[in-house]
Amino acid sequence: MQTILAFLVAIGLLVAVHEWGHFCAARLCGVKVLRFSIGFGPKLWGWSSRRTGTEFVLSAIPLGGYVKMLDGREGPVAAYEASRAFDKQSLRRRSFIVAAGPLANLVLAIGLYSLVNWQPVDAAAPVLPTPVASSLADKEGWVGGERILEVGVSQDALTPISTFDEFRWWLTTASLDREVLYVRFSESGHDGSISSQLRSLDLRSLGGGATDASLFKKIGWPSPFSKPVMGDLSAEGRAAAAGLMSGDVVLAVDGKSMRDAHQLRALIRSSPEVMMAWQVKRSGQVLSFAVTPKAEKEGVEVVGRVGAFIGGTPDTVSVQYGFAEGITRAVGKTWDIARMSLVAMGQMITGQVSLRNLNGPLAIADYAGKSAALGFVQFLSFLALISISLGVLNLLPLPVLDGGHLMYYLWEGLTGIPVPEKWWEVLQRAGVALLLVMMSIAFYNDVLHILG
Repeated sequence: MQTILAFLVAIGLLVAVHEWGHFCAARLCGVKVLRFSIGFGPKLWGWSSRRTGTEFVLSAIPLGGYVKMLDGREGPVAAYEASRAFDKQSLRRRSFIVAAGPLANLVLAIGLYSLVNWQPVDAAAPVLPTPVASSLADKEGWVGGERILEVGVSQDALTPISTFDEFRWWLTTASLDREVLYVRFSESGHDGSISSQLRSLDLRSLGGGATDASLFKKIGWPSPFSKPVMGDLSAEGRAAAAGLMSGDVVLAVDGKSMRDAHQLRALIRSSPEVMMAWQVKRSGQVLSFAVTPKAEKEGVEVVGRVGAFIGGTPDTVSVQYGFAEGITRAVGKTWDIARMSLVAMGQMITGQVSLRNLNGPLAIADYAGKSAALGFVQFLSFLALISISLGVLNLLPLPVLDGGHLMYYLWEGLTGIPVPEKWWEVLQRAGVALLLVMMSIAFYNDVLHILG
């Protein structure tokens, strides 16, 4: 029930804001709006404004909406209302009305991210785990335990970092732009001293490829640092059989010190049916155990598992931004996500990113429910992300979308004549066909996601 409610709230709000952008722009330009509808299909509820003459409608299919304006191409227009028809407006005004919907979604995202930035939240500290074997960070000499202080694409303009997510965002954008990232960090010496260093991370070698979850594995840091602590154990697992208990801190395996949970998990996965000597700390005592990970098949690969959750809660820092900084960061994040969304779409077209990443309404509903369950701030972040996606998608130059109409107007602006009606009809049909193909792929991906 929570998933359905969260989905309806998300879709309803985002569609309403999008159509409200069109509506306000039309009213500002003096265009008469006949109907403002949230949803498609049969009308469930509606009322008409005496002041504007607009009918506001809630329809049965909550997967979009529309604003119907007075338009001479769709029917006869009385002479006294001709100046209020959309098709009689200047090219500049028509373009403004069409672009206002997607822009409203982007403005909404800025507002939502600003609200998130103004809230005090606990976030993972910017401490790095042991890098994935053979990853970029591993090859460039990172060992884990480094605490990030500042980053930037120039040594002379470094930005302070507060959280692990901020650092990952820098990794994402620098990878997308194929840049070298300069990182200032602190680390503890064997004698307990703390030193600060500046090191570069050459992300150009990644080639600006896919910006999906696999990116952080290629770089080497898929998650923040967490201590090698035993969490919940399965009664039938190899860890419990060996005598380990929840809360045990793993100090060493086969004489090799364990820095963090990621290093321990990687060692277990790579050692199916191999007996290992574990040293753990329990209630101030150092104890020894013999643990043999069980071999289990994961796809085509055989990995080791011990039947336990491994990893303590990452160190956290409390973060809250002021009014102006919250807005500034929201604008920057909205811009970066919009840019990355366009790049990801381009990568799908060129085959660099699998079409499996294309999600539809079922996946969105699932994510809406999960984010709502995590809390208010997480749900606001989800709404902002979807609002950006909706805005960017509608600006694509597909005939049935707002971006397609803007392409028609660009043609009209360059040639001085509108797109011929015959071509307009052909392009509209092609756009509908392409949109149906995209929706079918997204729905298929949704079903696969639900089935696991």
